[in-house]
Amino acid sequence: MRNLTGLSTEIFRKIGDIPEIEWVSVFPNTIKNYRFYKAIDESEFEGFRHYYIVIYKDGVSVGIAPCFLMDYPLDTSIEGFAKKPIARLRKAFPSVLSLKVLICGSPASEGRVGIAPKNRSKTIRALIAGMEGIARTEKAAMIAFKDVPMDYIKLLGRVLTKHGFHKIDSYPSVKMDIDFSSFEEYMKGLSHSTRKDLRRKFKKVDSLPKIDLEVCDNIDNILDDVYGLYQQTFSRSGVQFEELPKVFFANISKHMPGESKYFLWRINNKLVAFNFCLASVDTLMDEYIGLDYSFAHDYHLYFVTFRDIITWCIQNNIKKYESGALTYEPKKRLDCTFSPLSIYVKHRNNLMNFGLRTVFNFLKPENFDPVLRSMRREALS
Repeated sequence: MRNLTGLSTEIFRKIGDIPEIEWVSVFPNTIKNYRFYKAIDESEFEGFRHYYIVIYKDGVSVGIAPCFLMDYPLDTSIEGFAKKPIARLRKAFPSVLSLKVLICGSPASEGRVGIAPKNRSKTIRALIAGMEGIARTEKAAMIAFKDVPMDYIKLLGRVLTKHGFHKIDSYPSVKMDIDFSSFEEYMKGLSHSTRKDLRRKFKKVDSLPKIDLEVCDNIDNILDDVYGLYQQTFSRSGVQFEELPKVFFANISKHMPGESKYFLWRINNKLVAFNFCLASVDTLMDEYIGLDYSFAHDYHLYFVTFRDIITWCIQNNIKKYESGALTYEPKKRLDCTFSPLSIYVKHRNNLMNFGLRTVFNFLKPENFDPVLRSMRREALS
C-alpha cells in the first residue's frame, strides 16, 4: 500500500512473517526484542488481536509498529472506592465504558516503535495512517500509543499531538541504580524507619523454617505451580490490564533462553514465591511476581524476594534494576525511582475526541493511587 508520504506500508498478523533482520535494523537496542514479541505472538493472549505495521522505503524497512486490538474497559486504572460501582455500571452497559481500541505497543511491554534515523516524522505519519486503516476495518473507536517512555516523547510527541492525540499520564515504571556492593550497604541509604522495619522483618524470617532460593532459565517441569502463584497475585491486583496465559511462561523461556530468569523460593520444598525477570548484560527487568498468600505475610515474601533479587544483581554485576508498575508504596520506601510513562490516545470521532481529555483527566492514576498523588503535590510545591 502506497501512502502520501511516498513510503509503502504492509500489515502483518504474525511477527514471524517479518524477517528478524528487518526488525533489528529499526528497533532500539532493548531486551524486549523480536524474540520477546514472538513469545507473546505465539501465546494467544485472550482478548487481543495482534498486528504489525511495517513501513518501507525503496524496499527497505524504515519503521515497525507492533499493535494489538482489544475491548478496553475505561475503568482499568480506577482503584479504591469507585472501582466496584463503576464495574457494575460497565457490566450493565458494556458499550458505554468499554471501547474497541487499537493500541500501539504490546500487552506485556511499554509502547516502543522502531524508527530509522532519517525522515522520522514521515515514517511516524505513515505508521499513524496504517493504524487508522486497521481501526477503520475493525471499527475501532479509538487508537492509542501505550506507556510511552520519556525517551520516546521527543520522537513521537510532536507528530502525535498534531494528529489530534491527547497526552495523558500512565502508571510510571520503577528503576534503581545498583551502585552499592552489598544489600547491607544499600540499606544504609534508606530512611531510618525503613531500615529498622526491614531489619525487624528479616530477623523474624530468619527464625522461621529456611527459605531456599533457586535461579533458573526454564520452569517447564513446574509450570502449573508457577502459574498458580501468578494467578493468586494477579487476582489481588487493583489494576488489571493483561492476564498472561500459562503458555507465555513456557514460550518466553523457549525464545529467550539466555535472558529469561526465574527466581524461585521454596519452604520445605514447597514453592511459595517466584519472580520472572529478563536479564541483559547490565540490566535486570523484574516483570512478574507470584506469591503464596498463606506464607506471604508471615515470611514478608515481598521484601525477601526483593532482597534476594538485588543481592543476585550485585553478585552478577548488574547495574540497573527495573520493575513494572503498581505497588508504589513499598517501592517508594525502598528508594526506587519512578519513571513517567505517557499514553497518547484519540477518538476517531472528532466530537468525541474533543471531550476525551476530560474523561482521561478523571481516570489518570494519581487520582486513585495515594503515593502518586502525594508525589504530584510534592512536585508542584
